[in-house]
Amino acid sequence: MITAHAKDSFERIFRKAAQARLPLSPDDQCEIVPIAQADTGAAHGTQVVVLTISSIVFRLLLILHFDENDSTREYYLKEADERPFQDAFLEICNLCCGAINQELLRYFPDLGMSTPYVLSANCLPHLHELKPGLLSSYSVMLGGTAWLGATLCVCAYAPLDFVADTSAIEETSGELELF
Repeated sequence: MITAHAKDSFERIFRKAAQARLPLSPDDQCEIVPIAQADTGAAHGTQVVVLTISSIVFRLLLILHFDENDSTREYYLKEADERPFQDAFLEICNLCCGAINQELLRYFPDLGMSTPYVLSANCLPHLHELKPGLLSSYSVMLGGTAWLGATLCVCAYAPLDFVADTSAIEETSGELELF
C-alpha cells in the first residue's frame, strides 16, 4: 500500500528530476503534463527506455517513451556530436533516474539503480501485471520541439509512506564526490 503522501512525493520527485535533467540546457522549456490513466496510449512513443530503482520496500520504474524522429534527434544531438542518438539519449535518461535516486536516498538508504535498457513500447500494456501502487503517465515537451512520454510505476512490497521535501534547489551535474 502506497499512501497518498508517498504517491505525491514520488510524482514531485519525478517532476523535479525531469525538469533538471531531461532538458539539454537549463534555459530550455520543459513542460510536463499529466495524462489521464484512461488515456495512457497518448504517452506512448514507439520505443521506451526503462530504468529501475529498487529498495527493500519498493521498486520504481521510470519509463521514458520516445520516437527516434528528426525533432528528438536534433534536440539531443547537436551538430558537433558524433555519438549515436541512443548513446546520447540513454545518458540523459540515466541522469534523470540518478536525480530521482539521489532524492529518494534521503528517505530510503538501501537503493540500487539499474542501467537503462530500450524496449518496444508494445510492452507497456503489461505494466498492470506488476500490480503497481502508483502508475502515472506524462507528456513532456522539451525546448518546444522534442516530445517524450514518461511513465512512473511504483510497486510496494510493504506499507510505504513518506513526505519528500523537493523545495531545495541543488545544482549538481552528476559529478563524482570523493570522501
